[in-house]
Amino acid sequence: MKKMKQGCVQFLQYYYQRGCLYRLRALGERNHLDLTVEGFQSWMWRGLTFLLPFLFCGHFWQLYNAITLFELSSHEECREWQVFVLALTFLVLFLGNFLTTLKVVHTKLQKNRSEAKKL
Repeated sequence: MKKMKQGCVQFLQYYYQRGCLYRLRALGERNHLDLTVEGFQSWMWRGLTFLLPFLFCGHFWQLYNAITLFELSSHEECREWQVFVLALTFLVLFLGNFLTTLKVVHTKLQKNRSEAKKL
């Protein structure tokens, strides 16, 4: 079940990124060999707002896994070091993904506010 949720989030991210690249290619702003998009266009915000709840669910799932594994690693019967390292890995994953997503949202909101003030 966990893998299904993670797979769905990854599929939605892929679908969003593929759509962004397709639009940029159709507008002639990107080469057909481009794999990623640099910058943020205004029309990308609509797709991102749909994707955000799924991303945050995935991020908090990583945090839940980290907390659960930290609890397991502190159990007296757990003598394996891999459990603690995996907990750290999930924590780093959560922090990186969550903070990056927050930064993108914050930057986009600031940009929208500055554009609204100009009008």
